Amino acid sequence: MELYAGLMSGTSIDGIDAVLADFGSSRPVILASVHHCFSENLRKQLFTLNAVGENELHAAAVASNGLATSYADAIVKLFSRSNTNPKVVRAIGCHGQTVRHRPDLGYSIQLLNGALLAELAGVDIVCDFRSRDVAAQGQGAPLVPAFHRSVFSHPEIHRIIVNIGGIANLTDLNPRRLIQGFDTGPGNILLDAWVQRHREQSFDEDGRWAKSGTVIEQLLTRLSEDEYFHRAPPKSTGRDVFSLDWLQNHLQGNESAEDVQATLLQLTVTTITDAVNKYLTGTAEVYVCGGGAKNLYLMERLGEALSPVPVATTESLGIPAIQVEALAFAWLARQNIKVLPGNLPSVTGATEERVLGVVHHA
Repeated sequence: MELYAGLMSGTSIDGIDAVLADFGSSRPVILASVHHCFSENLRKQLFTLNAVGENELHAAAVASNGLATSYADAIVKLFSRSNTNPKVVRAIGCHGQTVRHRPDLGYSIQLLNGALLAELAGVDIVCDFRSRDVAAQGQGAPLVPAFHRSVFSHPEIHRIIVNIGGIANLTDLNPRRLIQGFDTGPGNILLDAWVQRHREQSFDEDGRWAKSGTVIEQLLTRLSEDEYFHRAPPKSTGRDVFSLDWLQNHLQGNESAEDVQATLLQLTVTTITDAVNKYLTGTAEVYVCGGGAKNLYLMERLGEALSPVPVATTESLGIPAIQVEALAFAWLARQNIKVLPGNLPSVTGATEERVLGVVHHA
């Protein structure tokens, strides 16, 4: 057996997805998975750090320690569920929590006290994956396409993997050309933020609230005119751009809340579909992963928009949709330990392939 664990907390800031996997055969086998929710205090700290504020250095250090403790709690749950001795796990790949993503200025910040996490978990930690790609003039994102190529590619079939987390991104697995991948724009980030503001729910379960509303076409047009959607890849984005403040700047103030939610869902669908039609022609199959795969109405609308191309979740390819990203960071940790590249220059725009991540030894 060749055991690695992966930890992922995304732009939705809802909690941690953790997986334990065996990479001892040609395809990784997930042995256990858990979801660990952030405490309300930690969530507030992280949301605060996504905007400019006072004493940010201190706040970031405190939040980094809190994250390390929360990640360690997830690992304890994971190892307990799988009855695993930490000593047999080679390394844990941890994404950290993104609070700033500015590759245009040469940095991307994922909060985490990796040294503390190594101390608490008793396993080597590989983290800070994005910085090396950014240093090589890349976007530092998305990083999952290299993993998608490893586990989802087909020698003859042109597939697309759509990861709908807080931000949505595409991986183009075309067997006849270099792998492409880029962020299309908001995935769940605005949907979650809007439902939290108006209904005090962490997410719109199954997209039922969005389904109760009507798309405001003029608002959809205004949102879709943002320059990011018309920028050619490679490109990446985050909460720095697509926030409630960004949305508020496009509202007139008399819209019903459920109609705005319906429009935001359609924005996610439209920007994904437009990107596929513009840059990834000839697609035969589409597979969705990430939290958005659990939004039944979002999946329904995406299927309609991409028809006649079939749309399914990555469960059809053997990996549950909600576990793909955490498994990707277990894979990236393994790449680091084996001194193998983890980025794809055709995706991120980096000058060359690079070994990604920094190791904190237990």
